[in-house]
Amino acid sequence: MALSDTVADLLTRIRNAKDAKHKYVDVQSSKLNKAIVNVLQEKGYVSNSLVNEKNHKIRVFLRYAKRSRDSVIKGLKRISKPGVRKYIGYKEIPSVFSGLGIAVLSTPSGILDGEKAKELKVGGELLCLVW
Repeated sequence: MALSDTVADLLTRIRNAKDAKHKYVDVQSSKLNKAIVNVLQEKGYVSNSLVNEKNHKIRVFLRYAKRSRDSVIKGLKRISKPGVRKYIGYKEIPSVFSGLGIAVLSTPSGILDGEKAKELKVGGELLCLVW
């Protein structure tokens, strides 16, 4: 089955896996998904990721608190959709939960989190929010 929105599929799979307290989740591999997972890994929302080129999958290892086994990711929300794209300037990048979350943007400089996009003064397509 062909997916029309691989980013929404990535976010939904991560959301479902964290709710079920799985160690990892396999998602469809694409350049955009790899870049989003790398941003989540840099910001500490996922612990690791492995790319399997043979079957075109990315294995995303979720991160949990050590004692309570609560997921580090509390929520994920897709903003820009294939039917309705949402473009913003660098001054309009939202602060997610007063800085406790991140906004993920597709910019001319690549896939960046909101803080880095503000530093570089680049806007772009607001893909999703993670907190």
